[in-house]
Amino acid sequence: MQKIVKELQQHVPFKDTTEIGDIVLIAAKEPQMLMYAKVTDIERDPSRKDEWWHVHFSVLSIPLQNMVWTLRTSQMTGEIFTMGGEERFVQAIDFQAEQDVETPEPDQETGTPEMKKPAGKIHSLKRVK
Repeated sequence: MQKIVKELQQHVPFKDTTEIGDIVLIAAKEPQMLMYAKVTDIERDPSRKDEWWHVHFSVLSIPLQNMVWTLRTSQMTGEIFTMGGEERFVQAIDFQAEQDVETPEPDQETGTPEMKKPAGKIHSLKRVK
Protein backbone atom coordinates (compact mmCIF):
# COMPACT_ATOMS: atom_id res chain seq x y z
CA MET A 1 0.00 0.00 0.00
CA GLN A 2 2.89 2.38 0.72
CA LYS A 3 4.08 2.00 -2.87
CA ILE A 4 0.58 2.80 -4.20
CA VAL A 5 0.27 5.88 -1.96
CA LYS A 6 3.72 7.13 -2.93
CA GLU A 7 2.81 6.88 -6.61
CA LEU A 8 -0.54 8.63 -6.04
CA GLN A 9 1.24 11.49 -4.26
CA GLN A 10 3.31 12.08 -7.41
CA HIS A 11 0.18 12.51 -9.54
CA VAL A 12 -2.48 13.96 -7.23
CA PRO A 13 -2.22 17.16 -5.15
CA PHE A 14 -3.50 16.26 -1.68
CA LYS A 15 -4.71 18.51 1.13
CA ASP A 16 -3.46 18.27 4.72
CA THR A 17 -7.03 18.52 6.04
CA THR A 18 -10.39 16.93 5.25
CA GLU A 19 -13.60 18.96 5.48
CA ILE A 20 -17.26 18.56 4.59
CA GLY A 21 -17.61 19.05 0.83
CA ASP A 22 -14.12 17.78 -0.02
CA ILE A 23 -13.54 15.16 -2.69
CA VAL A 24 -11.34 12.37 -1.33
CA LEU A 25 -9.41 9.62 -3.02
CA ILE A 26 -9.92 6.21 -1.39
CA ALA A 27 -7.52 3.36 -2.08
CA ALA A 28 -7.59 -0.23 -0.83
CA LYS A 29 -5.33 -3.18 -1.49
CA GLU A 30 -7.89 -5.95 -0.89
CA PRO A 31 -10.32 -5.76 -2.47
CA GLN A 32 -8.25 -3.73 -4.91
CA MET A 33 -10.00 -0.39 -5.47
CA LEU A 34 -9.35 3.22 -6.23
CA MET A 35 -12.33 5.57 -6.08
CA TYR A 36 -13.45 9.13 -5.48
CA ALA A 37 -16.00 10.15 -2.87
CA LYS A 38 -17.47 13.39 -1.57
CA VAL A 39 -17.39 14.00 2.18
CA THR A 40 -20.99 14.81 3.10
CA ASP A 41 -20.67 14.99 6.89
CA ILE A 42 -18.15 14.60 9.71
CA GLU A 43 -19.42 14.08 13.25
CA ARG A 44 -17.66 13.15 16.47
CA ASP A 45 -18.12 9.60 17.72
CA PRO A 46 -19.36 10.19 21.30
CA SER A 47 -18.97 6.51 22.22
CA ARG A 48 -15.17 6.73 22.16
CA LYS A 49 -12.87 8.49 24.59
CA ASP A 50 -10.31 9.51 21.95
CA GLU A 51 -11.12 11.67 18.93
CA TRP A 52 -12.82 9.41 16.43
CA TRP A 53 -15.12 10.69 13.72
CA HIS A 54 -18.03 9.30 11.72
CA VAL A 55 -17.07 10.36 8.19
CA HIS A 56 -19.98 10.20 5.74
CA PHE A 57 -19.06 9.67 2.08
CA SER A 58 -21.00 9.63 -1.18
CA VAL A 59 -19.00 7.42 -3.51
CA LEU A 60 -18.95 8.99 -6.96
CA SER A 61 -20.28 6.01 -8.87
CA ILE A 62 -23.48 5.11 -10.67
CA PRO A 63 -25.61 4.79 -8.69
CA LEU A 64 -24.22 7.00 -5.90
CA GLN A 65 -23.36 4.92 -2.86
CA ASN A 66 -23.37 6.32 0.65
CA MET A 67 -21.11 4.94 3.37
CA VAL A 68 -19.93 5.93 6.82
CA TRP A 69 -16.50 5.06 8.16
CA THR A 70 -15.35 5.73 11.72
CA LEU A 71 -11.84 7.21 11.48
CA ARG A 72 -9.30 9.15 13.50
CA THR A 73 -8.16 12.51 12.10
CA SER A 74 -4.86 11.05 10.89
CA GLN A 75 -6.70 8.26 9.05
CA MET A 76 -8.82 10.69 7.04
CA THR A 77 -5.82 12.85 6.17
CA GLY A 78 -3.47 10.39 4.51
CA GLU A 79 -2.31 7.85 7.09
CA ILE A 80 -2.48 4.24 5.88
CA PHE A 81 -4.74 2.25 8.21
CA THR A 82 -6.41 -1.15 8.33
CA MET A 83 -10.10 -1.94 8.20
CA GLY A 84 -11.09 -5.58 8.61
CA GLY A 85 -7.40 -6.46 8.44
CA GLU A 86 -6.96 -4.82 5.02
CA GLU A 87 -5.01 -1.62 4.33
CA ARG A 88 -6.85 1.54 3.34
CA PHE A 89 -5.91 5.13 2.40
CA VAL A 90 -8.14 8.24 2.40
CA GLN A 91 -7.06 11.81 1.62
CA ALA A 92 -8.74 14.94 0.28
CA ILE A 93 -7.69 16.32 -3.10
CA ASP A 94 -6.46 19.90 -3.33
CA PHE A 95 -8.22 21.19 -6.44
CA GLN A 96 -6.82 24.69 -5.84
CA ALA A 97 -3.32 23.30 -6.39
CA GLU A 98 -4.51 21.89 -9.73
CA GLN A 99 -5.51 25.41 -10.86
CA ASP A 100 -2.05 26.72 -9.98
CA VAL A 101 -0.25 24.18 -12.17
CA GLU A 102 1.34 25.73 -15.24
CA THR A 103 -0.14 24.51 -18.51
CA PRO A 104 1.42 24.84 -21.93
CA GLU A 105 -0.44 27.11 -24.35
CA PRO A 106 0.61 27.54 -27.97
CA ASP A 107 2.29 30.81 -28.87
CA GLN A 108 0.03 32.71 -31.29
CA GLU A 109 2.86 33.58 -33.66
CA THR A 110 4.92 30.38 -33.75
CA GLY A 111 2.38 27.77 -32.62
CA THR A 112 4.91 26.24 -30.23
CA PRO A 113 3.88 25.55 -26.63
CA GLU A 114 4.78 28.25 -24.14
CA MET A 115 4.31 27.88 -20.38
CA LYS A 116 1.88 30.41 -18.94
CA LYS A 117 0.37 30.65 -15.46
CA PRO A 118 -3.41 30.93 -15.11
CA ALA A 119 -4.57 34.43 -14.17
CA GLY A 120 -6.45 33.70 -10.93
CA LYS A 121 -9.49 31.58 -10.14
CA ILE A 122 -11.91 30.28 -12.72
CA HIS A 123 -15.44 31.14 -11.58
CA SER A 124 -17.40 29.82 -14.53
CA LEU A 125 -16.95 28.04 -17.81
CA LYS A 126 -18.19 29.18 -21.18
CA ARG A 127 -18.82 26.99 -24.20
CA VAL A 128 -16.69 28.08 -27.15
CA LYS A 129 -17.52 26.88 -30.67
